[in-house]
Amino acid sequence: MSPLLSDTALIFGRYARQTLRSHFQMLFGTLMPLLYLVFFGPLLTGLPLGSHGDSWQILVPGLLLQLGLFGAAFAGFAIIIEQNHGVVERMRVTPVSRLALLLGRVLRDALLFVFQAVLLVLAAVAMGLRAPFGGVLLGFVFVALFTAALAALSYALAFKVRTPQEFGPAVNALTMPSMLLSGLMLPMALGPRWLDVLSHFMPFRYLVDAMRAAYVGRYATEDMLYGTLTALALVALALTAGTRVFRTAAN
Repeated sequence: MSPLLSDTALIFGRYARQTLRSHFQMLFGTLMPLLYLVFFGPLLTGLPLGSHGDSWQILVPGLLLQLGLFGAAFAGFAIIIEQNHGVVERMRVTPVSRLALLLGRVLRDALLFVFQAVLLVLAAVAMGLRAPFGGVLLGFVFVALFTAALAALSYALAFKVRTPQEFGPAVNALTMPSMLLSGLMLPMALGPRWLDVLSHFMPFRYLVDAMRAAYVGRYATEDMLYGTLTALALVALALTAGTRVFRTAAN
């Protein structure tokens, strides 16, 4: 096993054990999307939502990405806590790969949110969601890529701002427009033309459209292509930026 893989496995194991010891952390992240599912989903039943599928096939993919958006975007708080407790200082003197310090954390986050996404989908199935199994699995892949990218950017931002008082408002300023303009709750095509056009400048919009296409079994579409390319580009850019910040901060 290469040093990078062994170091990544070491860091992943450390943070995975922390997460497994906290059942609250594992389950609480699904609370907000679950509330939307229970109290907002039934309001959409029977409404004319175009050709995007039924109300559950539209709402659930958006809620899965909302889960990742609000969860992974705040992952950087952990770095701030570790800085305050001297954990980052101690890691600076270890021979562990700086890239592994990021990858181990990001992999833990991706798996955590996929686990929460599975719980949310099971609840949605109980409420009436019907989607192709392949589309659901593909949706989990998008969730993993999305949360990995956001978590990496969140960790990088946390190293830059350094205090919770700066980090929280900065993340909120980025996540709220992302939620409103990406069409997480309803397809942006249902809104005014100017809002639909504006939403195309939001990369997350393409992930939402791709997941909704997957949930109705439309795999060979432009939405799927653009969503896949966007997800891969976000991961590549986020890991590149995050690694650069980790190497600077940990040396």
